[in-house]
Amino acid sequence: MSATTSDPRRSGPPLSGRAAPRRRIHLSWSDPLLRNIVWQVLIVGVVAGAVWYLAGNTARNLAARHIATGFGFLSHNAGIPIGEHLIDYDPSTSTYGRAILIGVLNTLKVSVAGIVLATILGTLIGVGRLSRNWLVARISGVYVEALRDLPVLLQLLFWYGLLQTLPAPKQSWHLGEAVFLSNRGIKVPLLDWQPAHGWALAAFVLGVFGTLAWRRAAARRQANTGIRPPVWPVALGLLGGVPLLVWAAFGAPFTLDVPVLRGFNFQGGGTISPEYGALLIGLVTYTAAYIAEIVRSGIQAVPAGQSEAAAALGLRPGEALRLVVLPQAMRVIIPPMTSQYLNLTKNSSLAVAVGYQDVVSIGNTTLNQTGQAIEGIALIMAVYLAISLSISLFMNWYNARIALVER
Repeated sequence: MSATTSDPRRSGPPLSGRAAPRRRIHLSWSDPLLRNIVWQVLIVGVVAGAVWYLAGNTARNLAARHIATGFGFLSHNAGIPIGEHLIDYDPSTSTYGRAILIGVLNTLKVSVAGIVLATILGTLIGVGRLSRNWLVARISGVYVEALRDLPVLLQLLFWYGLLQTLPAPKQSWHLGEAVFLSNRGIKVPLLDWQPAHGWALAAFVLGVFGTLAWRRAAARRQANTGIRPPVWPVALGLLGGVPLLVWAAFGAPFTLDVPVLRGFNFQGGGTISPEYGALLIGLVTYTAAYIAEIVRSGIQAVPAGQSEAAAALGLRPGEALRLVVLPQAMRVIIPPMTSQYLNLTKNSSLAVAVGYQDVVSIGNTTLNQTGQAIEGIALIMAVYLAISLSISLFMNWYNARIALVER
């Protein structure tokens, strides 16, 4: 018998049990991934170094001039007189932080109301430009071309000057015995707020969510069975009936604080000041001209066959516009509409030109009194950044929700 010789290449565990050989990674500048990582690290490093240098240089200059830094001034007594405030404010006891908060609320009061009103007015004018009525179309076109070509600051000054020409309180224009229009502003009755009104408002908010939930359930049932349950009776009950029942359960209080002329001015009621009115009217009319063009272009982007198909189904022009054309046009309208909302919010910083005390006006007064220029400007920038990002996030969410999904 012949002896068998062992083969050293076959020694050790079987091949199937061996660990897989390690793969060597060769880094080369020709690799796009490596170049991207290197350039990104370099850019981040340069930006961080620039920020560090600027921050250090600013701190040294402030220290050399014995200028205090930080936000401790926000807790100091402000002493700034503020004519319009949504929350309680006393110049002798309130702090700079509360004064700036009032400025933020005043900015939001203009921005939110302006966005809603500009959207409504701009949509009506945009639809009017496409009207078959020659007069309506031409008036809408003149409105758009005229207001877009005038600087917004000039328009604010025009409306403020116009409101200042109104008669004095004793000769004010009035609607009945409750609403008065004068150069002091618009005086309107004000509801005496009671806890019952707060509970009714909470019931209304819950009713809004309930209505939205029922609407989605009705849409699902329609998709499954072809029959859509009516939504409006449920909406009427949740938005109207339930809040009224809650209000009645708490005693149904209803007291109006009606303005009364006493001496040279009115007492009581609520006031829409000329400064706020001029700023709101100017921003709304100016922004609505741009929104009108966005709406018009969005409607024209929908193929004409959609309107013809709606007419063939027996829909009237108004129903075809509301149910067929506008839902498809929204995917074109929403992105540029977001930019106009942001522009309106940023243009509200021109309030100082008409004497309205927004966050810019109060912030400027604060930094002039305290000398905290960097902190004051940083606060104003942070406020506008937060508002703009909030608007962008909401509009992006809404745009994604209404987007057409291909299946």
